[in-house]
Amino acid sequence: LVESWSFLDTAESDFRPLVVIELAKGTKEETIEWLTKRIADKKADGGAQLLIKPLVTENGVENIYLVGASHLRLLLGAETVGLVKECSDNSMRTFTYSSRKTFKHFADDNHNFLTMAECQYIIKHELENLRAKNEKMIPGYPQAKLYPGKSIVRRLLTNGILVQIFPLHDREELKKLSHSWYGRVKVGYQPLDDIRCYFGETIALYFGFLEYFTFALIPMAVIGIPYYVFAWEDYDKYVMFATFNLLWSTVILEVWKRICAILTYRWGTLLMKRQFEEPRPGFHGVLGINPVTGREEPVYSSIKRQLRIYLVSLPFVCLCLYFSLYVMMIYFDLEQWALDYHQENESNFSSLMLYVPSIIYAVVIEIMNRIYRYAAEFLTSWENHRLESSYQNHLILKVLVFNFLNCFASLFYIAFVLFDMKLLRQSLATLLITSQILNQLAESLFPYWLQKRYNRRMKKRMCSKKTGTDLSLAEQITMEKEMGTYLGTFDDYLELFLQFGYVSLFSCVYPLAAVFAVLNNITEIYSDALKMCRVYKRPFAEPTANIGVWQLAFETMSVISVVTNCILIGMSPQVDALFPDSKMDLVLTVALVEHLLLAIKFIMAFVIPDKPRDIQTKLDKLEFESLEALKQQVRPFQMQIHFFLIHH
Repeated sequence: LVESWSFLDTAESDFRPLVVIELAKGTKEETIEWLTKRIADKKADGGAQLLIKPLVTENGVENIYLVGASHLRLLLGAETVGLVKECSDNSMRTFTYSSRKTFKHFADDNHNFLTMAECQYIIKHELENLRAKNEKMIPGYPQAKLYPGKSIVRRLLTNGILVQIFPLHDREELKKLSHSWYGRVKVGYQPLDDIRCYFGETIALYFGFLEYFTFALIPMAVIGIPYYVFAWEDYDKYVMFATFNLLWSTVILEVWKRICAILTYRWGTLLMKRQFEEPRPGFHGVLGINPVTGREEPVYSSIKRQLRIYLVSLPFVCLCLYFSLYVMMIYFDLEQWALDYHQENESNFSSLMLYVPSIIYAVVIEIMNRIYRYAAEFLTSWENHRLESSYQNHLILKVLVFNFLNCFASLFYIAFVLFDMKLLRQSLATLLITSQILNQLAESLFPYWLQKRYNRRMKKRMCSKKTGTDLSLAEQITMEKEMGTYLGTFDDYLELFLQFGYVSLFSCVYPLAAVFAVLNNITEIYSDALKMCRVYKRPFAEPTANIGVWQLAFETMSVISVVTNCILIGMSPQVDALFPDSKMDLVLTVALVEHLLLAIKFIMAFVIPDKPRDIQTKLDKLEFESLEALKQQVRPFQMQIHFFLIHH
């Protein structure tokens, strides 16, 4: 690999722009010269050895630069980041430049061996790992301090010198993907492999989970319709439905693990080695030595971080939870007012008024969730976590706790304090349907409308000027740099998590919840696809092997749903009538059934393997081969030691 770097030439006549770098207006010339030189310098000199050119428009050179790389550079970068590709014998192996001929579809003149998303991921990795050598500051900006080993790109971002880095869309490929994905209404699977090739594994896995979850909801929806129509008040008839629901929630989550393993093995990310995590961009502290890497980097006391978490963040979260409960009690006052109004007037208008408090409360819940999200992001950033994974875990925990209480507290109160099943049904239906409509409007339709208006204005402005040969690229970049930035799959998974709660927590009270969830998810697939292709800038591909902490979140929700459904069934008049003499017997019976169902859930989770047998066999085979290869490397050294011991 080292020899390959030395022969690598950064000059390539056929320059293909892959990534756009936008600098702040008024960035000093010495800063631009220094940055472009560091990006183009050879690896041996501490550079990224990439190709970089300024974007030339009618107005001259703007502070926008296009970054690409030669074919050889990208292949060497693929080895550096540990990409896994399919070999000629159909096995999946980590790509190495020395063994490149053994990989399927590889040829020296085949520039499509790596997907465009993989090429952009490699460039992003190289830019992020462009580190300061002996510089003490960014040239031209004395306040932007540097030290050996500091990521240059991260320092430029935190100091506002670098506005953004984003990958370019491939217009032709995007057009093909859009047509096969959402361009026509059809009954069938999404083109997940095409989505993965264009957007990367993280986004493809989200859409795979969304599709799988939608299909998994169909049995619940089909069974729920007759229960809703024919057994409205007979809660004892819901025992079988609730039991099926609880077992179903376990099976679908376990089967998803297997499907996830199949997808990520095919995409190569199941085999990718986890890279050593660098400090996140916002992390700050006193300059010190990392005991693992030996490099200089900021060091921040873990005691200070814990004090911030427990003395500031935790009380703030508790205060927000209290405020959420306070708003909930106002909602119940409105419900009582609407009920009194209906009893006094008994009209069609008063009947409609019964749903108004729930609709208002659903809107308030969505507003509170979004405001709290900003506060949670600020607090988690202020806690100064060193790693991005630690930051994400703390943020997810804060958001999940608040969203769970904010969305479901009123339902628990109605079910277990007021014991009003009719109001529970009404509130559950109103909250579910209203939240789905608001999410569709806020996340997809409204941003799409704004982006369409902006694109129309930009096209008119471009058409009014003389068009040159390169103006199409300049127009594309000008339009894309103003598009919104996709902030990841967090909100999308959160929406599915809350939907799963609405469907599973009180399934025996409102069986139609699964029907509305299926209808919402079908439109969600199309609206999210539209959002990815038309509303947001293209995000960088991010390799992943699973859906991460969300798997645990869904499994926790399914456990809670066992408890709630067992209690609801135990509270029904029909079950209560079976224990006329002793309520303690009823409580013990419900507890026994609940423990039995939980035991069945955990047994099923244990019995169903996380990976299919053939995938596990392939993984074991690769592990065996890597150990054998390691032995072959160590054997000459062992023979030398053996020879030395014999003769001495």
